[in-house]
Amino acid sequence: MSSGLTFAFVMDPIQSIDIRGDTTFVLMLESQRRGHRLLYLEQPDLGVDAARGPVARVRPVTLRREVGRHAELGEPERVALDEVADVVFQRKDPPVDADYVTATQILSLCRRALVLNRPEGILSANEKLYALHFADLMPPTRVTRSIGELRAFLDELGGEMIVKPLDGRGGEGIFHVSARDRNLISILEQSTRFGTRAVMGQQYLPAVRDGDKRILLVDGEPIGALLRVPPEHEHRANLHVGGRAAKTSLDEGDRAIVDRVAPSLRRDGLFFVGLDVIGGRLTEVNVTSPTGVQEIDEIEGRSLEADVIDAVERRVQARRAEAPGRTRPQLRR
Repeated sequence: MSSGLTFAFVMDPIQSIDIRGDTTFVLMLESQRRGHRLLYLEQPDLGVDAARGPVARVRPVTLRREVGRHAELGEPERVALDEVADVVFQRKDPPVDADYVTATQILSLCRRALVLNRPEGILSANEKLYALHFADLMPPTRVTRSIGELRAFLDELGGEMIVKPLDGRGGEGIFHVSARDRNLISILEQSTRFGTRAVMGQQYLPAVRDGDKRILLVDGEPIGALLRVPPEHEHRANLHVGGRAAKTSLDEGDRAIVDRVAPSLRRDGLFFVGLDVIGGRLTEVNVTSPTGVQEIDEIEGRSLEADVIDAVERRVQARRAEAPGRTRPQLRR
């Protein structure tokens, strides 16, 4: 596709990202390399004008791979996203709190701009709960706010399980609990906020010691995978908390999981997704801002961000073919 598209990125504060591992950064860098215009905004910058649809305070951004000097921001301007953006990337990291939901609902009002992932899909696809559409692929799982029910489920599982919040990120708030631990009830109280917040209890899979596999999908097709191996002193394999990235590939079981999940992802507009698989069991479907691209690039000598942007450009081209009269937006100067 010819250069000159406008990509708007809704994300965390750009000056504070770690450019050595951040997936959004390399998606932006690859887009810039191709000549696309980049606009940067955060959730509080979003609003709605009844006559123009979603509006935002945006800043043009130029990137370079130089720690501490990686982003040069232009002057802010208030624009209507449908008037200036070809694609809006919703890449804000969890938690999926009230601000996140409001921002995503605003983006659902876009009519011309392509929003990835589709806002309606994100809003209906809690990263922990979405996997339960495929419960037979998962380890035994229970979602409840009841401490008593969690305690009973722990006994059913033989005295070991994982407890995790439904809106967390990067391994935050995940506990490996044991019936023998004198702190068990205290942990469950804190996790459920004394029975006022639902959490997920899930069978502990010892195979996590060999690694938690992240499988990246674009439009339902796998583009790469990464094994995240937990450190000796940790039960969590997330890179954010010290997990080690290791090379891996998809086996027959992984491909069966992808084949089952992919049609639903396409139907729900979940374009860029990360599946988490431990010991052949699906544990999560990450739909907000999946990561792992830079780690796979480094291990395999690839450029997965190019695969993602290729697919985005094809999607834009297809939309234009469906509506040939649609004009390319121009950023007012």
